[in-house]
Amino acid sequence: MATGKISVQTENIFPIIKKFLYSDHEIFLRELISNAVDATSKLKTLSHKGDYDGELGDLTIDVILDKEAGTLTIKDQGIGMSEAEVKKFLNQVAFSSAESFIKKYQDDAQIIGHFGLGFYSSFMVADKVEVITKTYKKSPSAVKWTCTGDPEYTIENHPKKERGTEVVLHISDDSKEFLEENRIEALLKKYCKFLPYPIRFGQKTEYKTVGEGEDAEQEAIEVDNIINNTDPAWKKKPSKLKEADYKAFYNELYPYSEPPLFWIHLNIDYPFNLTGILYFPKITNNFEVQKNKIHLYSNQVFITDEVKEIVPEFLTLLHGVIDSPDIPLNVSRSYLQSDHNVKKITGYITKKVADKLKSTFKKDREKYESNWPEVGTFVKYGLISDEKFGDKAKDFLLFKTTDSNYFTLEEYKDKVKDQQTDKDGKLVFIYTNDPTQHHGYIEAVRDKGYDVLEMDNIIDNHLMQHLEYKGQEYRFVRVDSETPDRLINKEEERDSVLSDQQVEKVKSMFVSVLGEEKEKKIETKALSPDDHPVMITKPEFLRRMSEMQKLQGGPMAAGDDDFYNIIVNTNHPLVADKLVKMRSEEKKEKFAKYLYDLARLNQNMLKGKDLTGFIQESIDLMQ
Repeated sequence: MATGKISVQTENIFPIIKKFLYSDHEIFLRELISNAVDATSKLKTLSHKGDYDGELGDLTIDVILDKEAGTLTIKDQGIGMSEAEVKKFLNQVAFSSAESFIKKYQDDAQIIGHFGLGFYSSFMVADKVEVITKTYKKSPSAVKWTCTGDPEYTIENHPKKERGTEVVLHISDDSKEFLEENRIEALLKKYCKFLPYPIRFGQKTEYKTVGEGEDAEQEAIEVDNIINNTDPAWKKKPSKLKEADYKAFYNELYPYSEPPLFWIHLNIDYPFNLTGILYFPKITNNFEVQKNKIHLYSNQVFITDEVKEIVPEFLTLLHGVIDSPDIPLNVSRSYLQSDHNVKKITGYITKKVADKLKSTFKKDREKYESNWPEVGTFVKYGLISDEKFGDKAKDFLLFKTTDSNYFTLEEYKDKVKDQQTDKDGKLVFIYTNDPTQHHGYIEAVRDKGYDVLEMDNIIDNHLMQHLEYKGQEYRFVRVDSETPDRLINKEEERDSVLSDQQVEKVKSMFVSVLGEEKEKKIETKALSPDDHPVMITKPEFLRRMSEMQKLQGGPMAAGDDDFYNIIVNTNHPLVADKLVKMRSEEKKEKFAKYLYDLARLNQNMLKGKDLTGFIQESIDLMQ
């Protein structure tokens, strides 16, 4: 038996490893299994090259939990190590066996983990680690390396006969959670769900039917508990997969979820390596809950689902898998932000997503339109937040009208330019965010030959601001932001049937009824007799600012209902003929108040005590 000291630059390396190597100690299991996969891959490469002529045999990697002994073992039947290699690779921190291997088999090797710091992550959870290993080479005997969490180690011969490596962790008292079966199985499913070699975690019970008819019964049998799918869909060629395969894989990733709308299969090997499948889920207005559903892998080893440094934020609404060996396991935010490969990956994915949406729109517009309620949130978010995507997205961004027809931006501009161009030559897009509440306003502007868009998505306020900034030849106005004849200013003035003196009297009546604090809100206008006698409008700029603040969760100085104007139509018969000609001041005030309450009711602003009083007033009038 030999003893020695690990070649490190400080005696305090192990406390540093335990505290700072990874922010989350559970990563040790991923690292050790990645090493086992690495050793197995090396053996297959050697066999393929003719440098190993033995039988490969069963390449299953075992994870063995012994709660009574307090140990967790990761066992592979890969390349193994000789005594010289153990001294070289285990006793020099941060020196990886992968490096020398890559030099020899650079074109074929898919090296996942580095048998350096990755291996030493085991000391985050163990107070003693044993490595029992036998090289694939025929002559040397097996060796056992033991270290108790300080720079000293022992190395001795071991009777192990089969090729491969066993890493035995003696779990420390402060990490006993890693001796719980459920905890280990959950971690294996998280990090190892799609590794290329079977990962076995003991046995599990399955039931099979024995006998037929009335004699049939369920019999329990013990089978290997294989954690992973070694051949996931994203590693296969798209030509080999059918629609059902893509949907089945989606269900494997997100059990019990609704089926996706469509998907993109990513496969590129230059100038970087990247495979994966990105799915378009059914995205609702509440898109925040959809995030962090893209899983990032490196050679089928799970890294993270925090991918905002790799894909633009709007793409985090997608679901699926991205796998790139060009991204290291020990990934950090600063690395991702600066690495040139990551930036290329970001650009590639954005382009592929835009191309997929554009081709889907062109090939089957009817299907695309039927999916727009879900896809629209994603497209709008991307158009606002990513300039390159936005340039492409204008070709497949859709607007829905209140009569349920869909138009691209250019199509809609052509549709409304004759009727909805104002005196300054600017197009006016009239919209509603609540067709039910704005029904009366919508009908009024339709009567004038105008069209109305539905803009009821949580992100539409931002979208309108963005489009107005980018395309300054048009602007958006909500259907209740002005009277119908003033939504599109064409300098057409209608004569009032009342004299100026009578108009002033009408205004003073409403000021008297509503109070002097509302005087600035009250306007008299000579509108069509067919328009309502009193209308409430909400100025576009103030209302939009209010809604943007609400969306961002900011403090509000006033509610949305405080941003409005009261428009009195002096040409309506109820004002010009009835209100003006009433003799009783009391009746005038009651009638003016009633007309104002009608306008409030139309805007869903009449509530509580005011609504009760209005109903009673209506009953009294009918009687």
